[in-house]
Amino acid sequence: MSKIAFIGAGNMNRAIIIGLINSGVTASDIIVSNPSPDKRLALAKEFGVKQTADNIEAAKISEYIILGVKPHFMVEVCQQLAATIDISKKCFISVAAGITIAQLQQALGEKLPVVRTMPNTPSQLGLGVSGLYPSAQVNSEQKAFADQLMKAVGIVKWLDNESDIDHITAISGSGPAYFFLFMEAMSDEAKRLGFSEQDARQLVQQTALGAAQMVAENDSSISQLRENVTSKGGTTQAALKSFTDGGLPQLVSKSMQAAISRAKEMAQDN
Repeated sequence: MSKIAFIGAGNMNRAIIIGLINSGVTASDIIVSNPSPDKRLALAKEFGVKQTADNIEAAKISEYIILGVKPHFMVEVCQQLAATIDISKKCFISVAAGITIAQLQQALGEKLPVVRTMPNTPSQLGLGVSGLYPSAQVNSEQKAFADQLMKAVGIVKWLDNESDIDHITAISGSGPAYFFLFMEAMSDEAKRLGFSEQDARQLVQQTALGAAQMVAENDSSISQLRENVTSKGGTTQAALKSFTDGGLPQLVSKSMQAAISRAKEMAQDN
């Protein structure tokens, strides 16, 4: 793997760096830039990667540039790189929501190879999901690199259309927070039932972990797994009927569509 520059030292770039190191990538082949020192120095100390406060310095020595800054800073960062160094032989990989390939290429000043990817926070554990979409300029070697990069932190799904990035954002990009909210509600109710905060968390997290593992290790459909634990006239059926009567399936659909709409709005804002 060629030298890799991470522009930004936020949670997602950190997760990818951890995944790369754990998969055997040499730390000295990675450089991370960030204007504030704390996060980049922590990465350098913990994993041995190179670090700098200067985006230009990081990008200049690297063939692949991972753009992990906030969406509203993305255009400025790209314009700065294009105006300062020769970027004609570099490949850019964006992990930002709401910034299209066309917008990135416009900011870079030419139609360079760009891969959009939408990973999620479980990437920090190597359990992530990443949707990827390449620009027409991305060659097979660059696509293979992006594939290897994101497989270091989880599973990879190459998308047929760039608009599908918004869809995978609503499913897996934002998805962990949906489960956290549900787990939080269960934990709060457990505490109201008299369990300590520690016990409530342990009960909920182990239940969620076990349910997810059953899905992962079972070829049955998710609906079949649900039916398997729902005895007619039993407690589970009573709870599920309350969810359904309350419109949970429709609410989930509405919420995911809201995430898609917001992703499209972000692209228009940029």
